[in-house]
Amino acid sequence: MHTGNHALTRDFPELKERIQGLRQSDQHFSRLNDEYNAVDVEVARGETGEQNLSDEHMESLKKQRALLKDKLYAMLKETA
Repeated sequence: MHTGNHALTRDFPELKERIQGLRQSDQHFSRLNDEYNAVDVEVARGETGEQNLSDEHMESLKKQRALLKDKLYAMLKETA
């Protein structure tokens, strides 16, 4: 079951400007954001059946995505 796009700007629309600013000014944030987006795409491909992933791998990817989102959110709140 595909649960949809989890882009940070979609999940945190109130932080859209801050997200865009940090992507341009903070290399660490930008790298984590790119990693988050790559994992999110892989999860979406697994959920839609475009890519055949084991349940264990899918669960691992979802945990990785959640950890990355938590780190990014903490960085967004630090600089607020």
